[in-house]
Amino acid sequence: MSALGARVSNGLRSDEGREKTVTVNQGGCEVSADQRVTMATVLGSCISACVRDSVAAIGGMNHFLLADQSGSAKDRYGASARYGAFAMEQLINSVLSQGTGRKGNLVIKVFGGGNINSLQADVGARNVEFVRDFLLGEGYEIASEDLGGNFARRIMFKPASGRVFVKRLDSDAGKTVVREELAIAKKRVVAPPVDDIELF
Repeated sequence: MSALGARVSNGLRSDEGREKTVTVNQGGCEVSADQRVTMATVLGSCISACVRDSVAAIGGMNHFLLADQSGSAKDRYGASARYGAFAMEQLINSVLSQGTGRKGNLVIKVFGGGNINSLQADVGARNVEFVRDFLLGEGYEIASEDLGGNFARRIMFKPASGRVFVKRLDSDAGKTVVREELAIAKKRVVAPPVDDIELF
């Protein structure tokens, strides 16, 4: 699966009844209606959205970072904002297509954007501003959020029920998250043009 591909977990297996944790890494997107599934990720400056169709009881999580900043006044989020828009549209479209297809049934919760790296002090704040602006621009309200601060977070999301658990991590864990985010940001993952994706 490509780093930007969305996986859908709906089928039952022979291990029916067992709880399953699905890790959503940076660049990842997972969608499931399985009551046994818990999606989990660790965030520093990155953002994760948890989107759920409240009628169809299906939901998903993404995980993205705006790694670049542009000097252009008209592009205040940087070139990688295209990647953030892709990550958000990919998740929303996946939940809509697997659920009822009605935007009004979506419940959206967002997390992350911490200031945990003094060398990249504005990255978390830009990520927070981006996700708020993106959702507002698309006509969505944020049902719940835990954004900003100076700590990393562990997020656990039950897509079938919509419950989210947030644990704020200590500084040692935050340092590990910083190293991982910097390593991935240097790879400069590029998303397809956003024009290729439509919200419906």
